[in-house]
Amino acid sequence: MAHLLNAEAVTVLSGARTVLDGVSLGLDDGARVGVVGRNGDGKSTLLGVMARTRDLDGGRLTHARGLRISSLSQTDELDESLTVGGAVLGDVPEHTWAADQRVRSVLDGLLADVGDLSAPVATLSGGQRRRTSLAHLLVGSEDVLLLDEPTNHLDVEGVAWLADHLRTRWQPGRGALVVVTHDRWFLDAAVERTWEVHDGVVDAFDGGYAAYVLARAERDRLAAATADRRANLMRKELAWLRRGPPARTSKPQFRIDAANALIADEPPARQSVALLGAQSTRQGKDVVDVEGATVVLGGRTLLDDITWRLGPGDRVGVVGVNGAGKTTLLRLITGTLPDGALVSGRVKTGKTVRVAVLSQHLSELDEIADLRVLQAVEREARVVVEAGKEVSASSLVERLGFTAERAWVPVRDLSGGERRRLQLARLVIHQPNLLLLDEPTNDLDTDTLAAMEDVLDGFTGTLVVVSHDRYLLERTTDTQVALLGDGHVRGLVGGVEEYLALRRAALGGGSGRASVSDRSTGAAPGASAGGSTSNGASPAQVRAARKDVTRIERQLDRVAASQARVHEQMAARATDAEAMVALSGELGVLASEKETLEMDWLEAAEIVG
Repeated sequence: MAHLLNAEAVTVLSGARTVLDGVSLGLDDGARVGVVGRNGDGKSTLLGVMARTRDLDGGRLTHARGLRISSLSQTDELDESLTVGGAVLGDVPEHTWAADQRVRSVLDGLLADVGDLSAPVATLSGGQRRRTSLAHLLVGSEDVLLLDEPTNHLDVEGVAWLADHLRTRWQPGRGALVVVTHDRWFLDAAVERTWEVHDGVVDAFDGGYAAYVLARAERDRLAAATADRRANLMRKELAWLRRGPPARTSKPQFRIDAANALIADEPPARQSVALLGAQSTRQGKDVVDVEGATVVLGGRTLLDDITWRLGPGDRVGVVGVNGAGKTTLLRLITGTLPDGALVSGRVKTGKTVRVAVLSQHLSELDEIADLRVLQAVEREARVVVEAGKEVSASSLVERLGFTAERAWVPVRDLSGGERRRLQLARLVIHQPNLLLLDEPTNDLDTDTLAAMEDVLDGFTGTLVVVSHDRYLLERTTDTQVALLGDGHVRGLVGGVEEYLALRRAALGGGSGRASVSDRSTGAAPGASAGGSTSNGASPAQVRAARKDVTRIERQLDRVAASQARVHEQMAARATDAEAMVALSGELGVLASEKETLEMDWLEAAEIVG
């Protein structure tokens, strides 16, 4: 296996801060590496070092002779005077690139919505510009690809295409990929090794994101055990040193040196990120009912006669093609559409509903751009009640991962991830019971995403998440719906995989399109297009069955936990015959309850379809 590049004791400074501190690593032919870490910890800097676009303050970087590298940065620098075809393909003749199946696949996978390659770059949207930059890189034949957040502005379908392309781009054991991304599903699908950048160092783990999480948890467990032993030893040494001034002069120097070494080597605490527990205001039985709504914007019908009901505690994920109306659907729910956009139908909102919306572009922060972070939180509430205890705004800001220094930074100077974290905190402070999130993963690192998902787990109100991050959708929502660009909201019993299958069938034409119509009613779970579903159940029956499915699944989880507890007790009391008889009886009751619940689940699932 050829060695492509090598970094030896690389050090990079940014002002007075050491971003990379003596990092040594190598990249071999056939490597597929994902890079994770908190925002600002040096992921992009590491890619810049490898691409030789970032100067070193120490150490050295060596490349194999004749190595060809292409890199994608987070900013897209395209020549405004070019056409899309010119920006992607340069001056390569059409008969040349059209004969290359890989080039055609890239154009179809990334630029299908652009249509004509003769379109000027200046007319492209931000997302189209990003995909044009990525397409330009992928049509090449470099040995190494360095990609910084390539999934930004890609929908679920685009992310799946990119993962498949990168898996099959090179022959086995050839080429190398290093990718920085917060999309955890993409990491699991596209990489075989993970680098975590933190505190100036780079730790390597085998496997994608799931394997990295497991390995990191084990590493943290061992580190915690080592820290406990170290702390005990330190306390003993310090207590010994402090037994009075007269005795201190007679203590062996090696004991004093050992204690000083313990103190000097004490590692600094890793920055913690915690979000406010997402409590919600009490919710009534009515949340939002959309009845026969048709929305027209710019002469285009985005939503066509949809009927959709959001009930208490519903957790719904929304996926769809770009421009299909996902954000419009959220604006319909909140009543913030432009005048005249809702041409028919109505939206009924419950009296107890308290809505909070995390928008895609965080424009809400523009009006407080001159405030400091702490002031922006205090403007919403100086004290927040969490789990029966009062939490001050300053404590909340610290738990959000803002150091004492960053707490006094103006909002306008925050990074994208910090801005999103700040806005989410400002929303949950008011304890909403209907939370609408529009692409909440933008600019967030994996640690912050995990913290946000933990918050959403405890949110007891109604949740609607619009996202291309399928990991987030499957992790935080119970049901998913799709907007395919035909104006309807379709339920996805099979989740994101069903959405991708629907898209493949729709793009296939002919019988594929017929199968889409056969499998979808044009209504979301719990929604109606004006009649019964394909299995004969009424919309009301479907809504009730869907709630039953969610309730039963939670009961099954409880039963499984109880069974695990009983098994542990049986193992611990194996020699106690009386206890074993009692525990066996309890296990039998749990097994019977599980069987009943599973039958109920099957009946409800059949109604849902």
